[in-house]
Amino acid sequence: MTPDLIAASMFGLLLLGLFMGHPLAFVLGGTAVLGALIAGKPLVLGIVINRIFGDVLDNYTLIAIPLFVLMARFLSDSGVTDRMFETLRLLMSNVRGGLALAVVFISILLAATTGIIGASITVMGVMALRPMLQYGYSPRLTTGVIASSGCLGILIPPSIMLILMASYSPLSVGELFAGSMVPGVLLGLLYAGWVAVVAVLRPDMAPSVEPDEKVSRAQLLRLLALEAAPPLVLILGILGSLLAGIATATEASAIGAALALGIVILRGKFRLDTFYGALKETGRTSAMILFIVIGATAFTGVFNITGGLRAVQEIIRALDMEPWLLITMMMFIVFLLGAFLDWTGIVLLSFPIFLPIVQEMNINLLWFVVLMAVVLQTSFLTPPFGYALFYLRAIAPREVKTADIIMGVLPFIGLIIMMCIVVALFPALVTWLPDVLYATK
Repeated sequence: MTPDLIAASMFGLLLLGLFMGHPLAFVLGGTAVLGALIAGKPLVLGIVINRIFGDVLDNYTLIAIPLFVLMARFLSDSGVTDRMFETLRLLMSNVRGGLALAVVFISILLAATTGIIGASITVMGVMALRPMLQYGYSPRLTTGVIASSGCLGILIPPSIMLILMASYSPLSVGELFAGSMVPGVLLGLLYAGWVAVVAVLRPDMAPSVEPDEKVSRAQLLRLLALEAAPPLVLILGILGSLLAGIATATEASAIGAALALGIVILRGKFRLDTFYGALKETGRTSAMILFIVIGATAFTGVFNITGGLRAVQEIIRALDMEPWLLITMMMFIVFLLGAFLDWTGIVLLSFPIFLPIVQEMNINLLWFVVLMAVVLQTSFLTPPFGYALFYLRAIAPREVKTADIIMGVLPFIGLIIMMCIVVALFPALVTWLPDVLYATK
């Protein structure tokens, strides 16, 4: 069987398994087994097993994933986010669109301390969804800003996605964290700018709100500074130690988990049952991610050894496109895959195909990976399998229709595409900070 047919067969089986509704990890692993049998090379599976033990189970960097998940859960248990949102809500109550702006700003801070999309969207949805609807905000704007802002956690460090990207590329975690910092924050500010524009043009969709409590602005600013201190200490402990070269990504994640636990204890929120729940949730989330990583490693291993990977790369090379057009095509493929796969599967399936070609074209690899990370923001928002839509649907009241949630995220998908164009036109947004910190070339 030719490599071209093997590649077509494996991708066909992958799509069939996904459309049948099976879990991604088992679809990837099962396709790997069937692909080896179709190619007539069942002994390949022994090589793949050795690769799984070498590339996944012995990968020191991946230890950061459960530690960052645990840190996110500790921070959620501390109640810091709730108090910050309430303070910011009162501070911006008389501003048109103030509640939506508060969601964006808290989400940016939450992204810099968690990196867990489900946790960010759930926390912000529980805190902000009903109050915004009660104060007359449009259901579409409300759901759109909560869903899109909650997804910033995969772009703004510390991000689990960036850690996984670093593990499967020649780049370091520190370089990726530094490179994605500016685009991630700018995208959050772009969301805030969109909210401000909507509030001016359509005040009925984002009204100003008279505060329920009469608290002076000076008191609110002092309270906000007090509540913002713990997350800022956490950010400084993680990113400061990592970007300064004091700690590796794994060590920085351990620092973050320890600091988050300290915040929980200092705020008097420590309970044995919540501590056990945090450990259990961390184990569940980490196992889900690592199962997908193992399945994808098996798939790409068989795909590579049987010649499918080389066949796909040769097809792409044969297109003989200009570099900018080829990059555009790759990003469009990533965008389409985001409608059907989560970011884990997309990264693990596309990196072995795309990265060697990008390196051959002498394109800055850091810029390319960060650009792809920006595009992957859409993977949580694009129907039919946008996970952010499902998270929000689960916590939204019945009067909020699913159509409102889908229509609400569409403008923000447009803003993500706009940010991709900006990053493509101005690569220094990605490369400047790593150049300053690491003197990369």
